[in-house]
Amino acid sequence: MIQKIDLSVGPIAYYQEIKNPELPTLVFLHDSLGCITLWRDFPSLLATRTQCNILVYDRQGYGQSCDFSYSKREKDYLELEADLLQELLEKLNIKHPILFGHSDGGSIALLAAAKYPATIKAIITEGAHLFVEEITIKGIQDALEAYQNNDLKRKLEKYHGAKTESMFKAWTETWLDASFRDWNIEEFIPKIQCPILVLQGEYDEFGTEEQIKSILKNTLAKALIVPNAKHTPHKEQPDFILEQTAQFIEQLHKH
Repeated sequence: MIQKIDLSVGPIAYYQEIKNPELPTLVFLHDSLGCITLWRDFPSLLATRTQCNILVYDRQGYGQSCDFSYSKREKDYLELEADLLQELLEKLNIKHPILFGHSDGGSIALLAAAKYPATIKAIITEGAHLFVEEITIKGIQDALEAYQNNDLKRKLEKYHGAKTESMFKAWTETWLDASFRDWNIEEFIPKIQCPILVLQGEYDEFGTEEQIKSILKNTLAKALIVPNAKHTPHKEQPDFILEQTAQFIEQLHKH
């Protein structure tokens, strides 16, 4: 059952399942258009495979959480989300989680591990961004066209309801703004101390392998290019992602 908890920004919706209190909690961080429901059964499948606990939540402005508390995103909005994640973990008394972050969620996972190195046990990123590329801009422009001219808006409204317009504008207007082109979080990466598994689709339409190379340059991360996948490998190649992420998590249990 989805519950709500009050954070400094307002009520945040979350789903939690405790399978084994002795094992870590897998915390799932959704992408720029995502929410709890859009993860579908992937969190449960991975938790069952690894016997870990689950926490999945909707960030402010998404799904069943509160509306945005701001009218315009600043460049540090993902850093602030890392702080809110830490606040949520403290409120729910979750210690040493393993973060699984997709897209924006992957960037938040990296930032959280850098800002709170004593807190995070490990991170898995999928299509994370450290900086803006031309392919990123093109991918967002294509999504904007689909939202305006096709049925993307209607699809998103099933999950985000009345928040859909503000959520979509927050994403597109931030990333397509000329002042955002120099956004970059590479300076945080060397501060990460925990193990990292980096995943990216072979045909990711929002980022190139330069994103992965930047993480590898500054950490001891393990990286995998996911064959025949675009920006959402856990949906496009679920068996492969389950296998690889479960192996990574099971290795952590041994140390």
